Amino acid sequence: MDKKRILVTGGAGFLGSHLCERLLHEGNEVYCLDNLFTGRKENIVHLLSNPYFEFIRHDVINPFLIEVDEIYNLACPASPIHYQYNPIKTIKTSVMGAINMLGLAKRVKAKILQASTSEVYGNPEVHPQPESYWGNVNPIGERSCYDEGKRAAETLFRDYNYQNNVEIKIVRIFNTYGPRMHPNDGRVVSNFINQALRGEDITVYGKGEQTRSFQYVDDLIEGFIRTMATPESFKGPVNLGNPDEFKIIELAEKVIEKTNSKSKIVFKPLPSDDPLMRKPDISLAKKELNWEPNVKLDKGLDKTIHYFEELIKNLK
Repeated sequence: MDKKRILVTGGAGFLGSHLCERLLHEGNEVYCLDNLFTGRKENIVHLLSNPYFEFIRHDVINPFLIEVDEIYNLACPASPIHYQYNPIKTIKTSVMGAINMLGLAKRVKAKILQASTSEVYGNPEVHPQPESYWGNVNPIGERSCYDEGKRAAETLFRDYNYQNNVEIKIVRIFNTYGPRMHPNDGRVVSNFINQALRGEDITVYGKGEQTRSFQYVDDLIEGFIRTMATPESFKGPVNLGNPDEFKIIELAEKVIEKTNSKSKIVFKPLPSDDPLMRKPDISLAKKELNWEPNVKLDKGLDKTIHYFEELIKNLK
C-alpha cells in the first residue's frame, strides 16, 4: 500500500501521540505539529528515532504550509483547567486553527478530520445524546470558550465542504482516558488516580451523582482511523464514546479499590455549567464505521493506574 503523508495537529498531546503511534505502525509518514502548551515531548520521544516521523513546533492559530494527504485536527486544550486558563487563546485555537487547517486541506486537496467533542451538547436535555441533538450550551459561561469554539469549528468544516468541496470528517469525542493523560489536566480519571496513589483526599464535585461514560484511548483511535477511511459521502458528525454510564461517585470508589488507597472522598460545590449527564448514542458509529468500544472500564483503569504509578515513581 502507498505510504500516506499525514499531519496530526496536537500530535504531542494525550490523544495525538497515540494517533501518531498508530499511523506510523500502519506504515505512514507522520508530521506531528504541536505548540507544547498541553502536549509534552515525553509523549512522543519514543517516536523521534523513526525516520518517517517528524515533530514540528508550531501553533495552529498561525498558517502552516505542508504537502500532505490527510490531516487530523486535534489541536486544542481539552480539559477545563487548561482551556479556562486562557479562554481567548482557546477559542482562537478552535476557530483560527480550523480555518488554517481547512485552508491547507483545500490547497493541497487533503482529507481532513476534526476532533470535536461531546461538549457541543452542553448540559443535555436529551439522554443519551444522538448526533441530531443540537445541544443546550451556555454561550457566555466559563466553559463557552471551548464549547462554542468547537461548535464554530464544526460549522467551518461544514461550510468548507459545502462551498469548497473539501473532504471532511467530524467526530465528537466523549470522555476518554488512558496512559499519557496530562497529570495536571484536572479531568476526573487522572485526578482520582493521582489523588488515590498519593493518599490524598479524592475530590468529588456535587454529590457525585452526575454521570459520565468513559472510553479507553485505544478504542477512540480505532474510531478515528475508521472514520477517516469512510467514503467521501460520509462526513459525520459521529459520536465516539462508550455508552456504559457510571456515576462519578462510583468511579471514585472503584479507583480507591483498585489502588488500595486510604484516601477519603470529600465533596465540593459543583462547578458552573458542569453537565449532569453525559452518554453517547453510538448507533451511527455502529452502522457507518462498524465500531463500538471494546475495552471495559476495569481493564482500562488498570492500564492507566499503572502508567501513573510509573510516572510518580520516576518523579521521586
